[in-house]
Amino acid sequence: MTTSGADAPPERTDMNKRRNSQTDAGAPEGAEIPRGSDEQTAAANSTDPSQGTDFEVAEPVSSEQADGGSDRQLTEQRDKYLRLAAEYDNFRKRAVKERQETGQRAQADLVKQLIDALDDLARFAHVDPSTVDATTVVQGADMVEKKLLKALQAAGLEIIHPLDQPFDPSQHEAVMTEPALSPEDDHMVGRVFQSGYRFGPQLLRPARVVVKQWNG
Repeated sequence: MTTSGADAPPERTDMNKRRNSQTDAGAPEGAEIPRGSDEQTAAANSTDPSQGTDFEVAEPVSSEQADGGSDRQLTEQRDKYLRLAAEYDNFRKRAVKERQETGQRAQADLVKQLIDALDDLARFAHVDPSTVDATTVVQGADMVEKKLLKALQAAGLEIIHPLDQPFDPSQHEAVMTEPALSPEDDHMVGRVFQSGYRFGPQLLRPARVVVKQWNG
């Protein structure tokens, strides 16, 4: 028995309508049309927390942890500063000690050069005046002077004796003046009362002199 379209069941009529609507929308013929309820579509679009996500949520940093990190940084900086201060103090003490030792070695070398002259001076200081004449004493004193000057000059001492030289206020001290006999002798050293001494670049004592002055 043949049934007409009017007598078709309602379920088939609804299926035909859905197929016709997808065909009109551009779906290819013969394609199977998936069926599902609105609840299944909503479940597919929703996210199940139990399945996990690609993002990790960072735990918040407490104020106690932040304060602990700051205290640790302050402690490290303080320890670093204390170490640097201790190293600098050790370096300063070592430099002072080395400078003192260098000065002591230089002084010892100078004294070592004066020992022979001191021995000669001691021998002449303890001679019997009744057995030694004045000429011998003078000769001995002259010998000791030469030894002392030789040792001191070897160490760097320079004697300033500016007789008949132009007056130099940086090395000479004028104790008095005297008339010059010619204009050429103006500001020349006429006499040396006391020799001066210079040790390297350092002036130990200026020479005390008499300066000639031309009055015209």
